[in-house]
Amino acid sequence: MIHFQPSTALERLPEQFFAHLVGRAQSMIEAGHDVINLGQGNPDLPTPIRIVEALQQAAANPLHHKYSPFRGHHFLKEAVATYYQREYGVNLDPENEVAILPGSKTGLVELSQCLLNPGDVALLPDPGYPDYLSGIALAHAEPVLMPLLEQNQFLPDYDAIDADKLTKAKLMFLNYPNNPTAAVADAHFFEQTVQLAKQHHICICHDFAYSSISYDGNKARSFLQTEGAKDVGIEMFTLSKAYNMAGWRVGFAVGNRSVIEQINLMQDHLYVSLFGAIQEAAAEALLGPQNETIALTQVYQDRRDHFISLLQQSGWGVTSPQGTFFCWLKVPSGFSSQEFADCLLEHAHVVVAPGNGFGSCGEGFVRAGLVTEKERLIEAAERIAKLDLLHK
Repeated sequence: MIHFQPSTALERLPEQFFAHLVGRAQSMIEAGHDVINLGQGNPDLPTPIRIVEALQQAAANPLHHKYSPFRGHHFLKEAVATYYQREYGVNLDPENEVAILPGSKTGLVELSQCLLNPGDVALLPDPGYPDYLSGIALAHAEPVLMPLLEQNQFLPDYDAIDADKLTKAKLMFLNYPNNPTAAVADAHFFEQTVQLAKQHHICICHDFAYSSISYDGNKARSFLQTEGAKDVGIEMFTLSKAYNMAGWRVGFAVGNRSVIEQINLMQDHLYVSLFGAIQEAAAEALLGPQNETIALTQVYQDRRDHFISLLQQSGWGVTSPQGTFFCWLKVPSGFSSQEFADCLLEHAHVVVAPGNGFGSCGEGFVRAGLVTEKERLIEAAERIAKLDLLHK
């Protein structure tokens, strides 16, 4: 059999961090161990029944048995605009400021290919979602990392960015509520971001994947609520987290018209939009009652409170997350991130993601997900406590 060499673009792609994590957990399960997997971000609860029923009814419509419009149905774009006006007070033109995506991950990777040429600079958070790097690699652009440090509340310090790199930068990725650090951003930070973007002509991409998951009565800010935000960037939204629709693969980008047009043009050549019935279900998710989403955040908060409380009682000085369904936990003294994650997997059969997998500034932390039953989170915390690793 002939072995065909991959393109140099494929060879530039970073290793899929989560695929490696899944493989290690699966090996332990196959060895007969009861593994509690807190290493991934896959929502564990079902999609609300009203959304499922909308899909079932729409699937019988012969209109949806044909190709969908390349750029998505107008009714879904209108639903997105209605949602943003209702939730954030942001006005959107459905036709020119909304792009329908087959999951926001797709859009995040496509964006670099839309905006960047070989050698261009893209700014991205460290630690951050690994797939930001994938699009940058495919575009043969240069990633420049912005450290997210605890002493800065896990916000980038724009004054610390190399002046030459800042001048060359064309794109910046941000993500709040943040994966993996679970930090949130305030209005002042986004105002600084808009000012920087205007000064240096940088396109901002705010990854708003965890928009609905903020705790203790707080509500996450949309980047587009900031004056001038649409002049300099876009926001990407997924229905995966707010509505437990991860497997449905539906999201959207909103904001700057020129960027939205470039995303649409890219997708004209790659896809024929989404199955129309899924688009109808997505519109139902956005336009219908939001009580399930509110209740879901309460579920995560209850899980967070039990899990973090038990870890703190065991002597582990961890901080409670402000948003997302992740906990960003400082590794006890004497361990690296990978060593601590390996130790938990080997001796407690608990999977966490080592922080260095999200970037070098993630060293010293592990990420644990709240996307499993409260009882299993309690058991995971109890297993960790029994190891007495905090006093190594």
